[in-house]
Amino acid sequence: MAFDGIVISNIVKELNDQIKNGRINKIAQPEKDALLLTIKMPTGIKRLFLSASASLPLIYLTEQNKPSPMTAPNFCMLLRKHLNSARILSIKQPEFERIVRIEIEHLNDLGDVCRKYLIIEIMGKHSNIIFCDDKDMIIDSIKHISGLVSSVREVLPGRTYFIPQTQNKINPLTLTKELFFTHIITKSTTIQKALYTSLTGFSPVMANEICYRASLDGNAPTSSLTEMEQLHLFENLNRLLTEIKDGTYHPSIIYDKENIPIEFAAHQLTCYTHTGYSFKEASSISEILESYYALKNTVTRIRQKSVDLRKIVTNALERSRKKFALQQKQLKDTEKREKYKVYGELINTYGYELEEGAKSLTCLNYYTNEEITIPLDKDLSPLLNSQKYFNKYNKLKRTFEALTIQLKDTEEEIAHLESISTALDIALAEEDLVQLKEELIEFGYMKRKNPSGKKGRKQKITSKPFHYISSDGYHMYVGKNNYQNEELTFKFASGNDWWFHAKGQAGSHVIVKTNGDTLPDRTFEEAGRLAAYYSKAKEQDKVEIDYTEKKNVKKPGGGKPGFVVYYTNYSLIISSDITGIVMVE
Repeated sequence: MAFDGIVISNIVKELNDQIKNGRINKIAQPEKDALLLTIKMPTGIKRLFLSASASLPLIYLTEQNKPSPMTAPNFCMLLRKHLNSARILSIKQPEFERIVRIEIEHLNDLGDVCRKYLIIEIMGKHSNIIFCDDKDMIIDSIKHISGLVSSVREVLPGRTYFIPQTQNKINPLTLTKELFFTHIITKSTTIQKALYTSLTGFSPVMANEICYRASLDGNAPTSSLTEMEQLHLFENLNRLLTEIKDGTYHPSIIYDKENIPIEFAAHQLTCYTHTGYSFKEASSISEILESYYALKNTVTRIRQKSVDLRKIVTNALERSRKKFALQQKQLKDTEKREKYKVYGELINTYGYELEEGAKSLTCLNYYTNEEITIPLDKDLSPLLNSQKYFNKYNKLKRTFEALTIQLKDTEEEIAHLESISTALDIALAEEDLVQLKEELIEFGYMKRKNPSGKKGRKQKITSKPFHYISSDGYHMYVGKNNYQNEELTFKFASGNDWWFHAKGQAGSHVIVKTNGDTLPDRTFEEAGRLAAYYSKAKEQDKVEIDYTEKKNVKKPGGGKPGFVVYYTNYSLIISSDITGIVMVE
């Protein structure tokens, strides 16, 4: 996450473009460390969200309103007193720091024009929102920092506001070639570290990006650079700085192969070009920030909420796999049952030749035409020895028949649990987890309980399948779990619609609505890619996909939800890359 000075510079430009000269209409404090300013502009209402959260400091424009407490906190009340109907004069970024300084003009109690400053510091756990007068005297702040907490600077009413200079970095907007060659490239460290430890507001991500653009290894030492490489590095850095000075930005989010946001920046991160990751660009850095953190929070929250379900599934899978291995071992032991049957038959045939007390019988095995020696109990008659082997045979035969059924049941149970595990990986929202929880309850892996500990009611299901549109305009639906797979295949799809699934893998059913048309090859390929992506085999380079018309898909009697059989199908081998396939919200 690169919430650095470059991103702040993009935000400052956007705020100047969008809310400069606007009037503050409402001030709310929806969270302990956050403000929401509603600003009236000639073009309409704008909302500015400011957060000094230690874990998630933010500043961006949003269209979303946020619920506020019934009683406004003291800091919020103070701002309302001073800044109601105040006009925003300017928004600046001091010395390219991760600081936004908003200059505000308002009328005091006597009707005189006054100026105040709302300063937002985006500095991790040190983030703060500080309200100052025109002489930089702190009126109040959303967080009070005393000398006991920080020896560098107190943030308390009555103290003078200043930006602590602790790192002696260079403002990149004032960087010259001489400074670059004398103060940066001479550092005894890696090229990447030399950049981000020397330049204010530069993150390791952007330092690495500069190295990548210059075709250099950012982890190489600065001493390894030739004179030409040093010059090339400076030119690439200077090109980026020129874009910043000109107000040229290309905000974007980078998503990994699971479509989870992993990074964002105010400029294109070309270092991710060859990773197979996807990009989303936008004209607004606020849109990028809001989208990134919303998705990031959703993924994090869903993973946290699915921990208990994953634990239940993992434990059940482990038990089932151990049971399956034991059953396979026991089944292997029954392979000698036919030998005991032959022993019994041969003793019945040749037993009359045996002397009393014989310990073995050597005779011709008429099944193989080979001589065989059969161990005997010397204390038993030939008839009883024969019965002993027949008893062993019958016991192993019964065991074999029972284990054959048990193995099939255990194998189906493992496949069922693996399908739930895959569905947990697919889940993107809390409502998706509700349906999975219901399935675990239905099959006895967990009990339904409400917070009071009593048996609860079945939860309402609101989760819906994924909906995509193919490049040729055909609607494609992807089940998120076994219940949705069942619904899509046997209730939603028509006989001539096409059905796709990863061969021999836990995964989603994909239905393509044909509308009676013959599907283009491209739609078949895109549906196949969806089936590969939403399966257990998504990490493989190529996945085999079975596909057939829905009318060929049947549900076996007593089968678990989402489990099907089919005997007429086609196959294709395809990648699980779904980049470019449009999802319908």
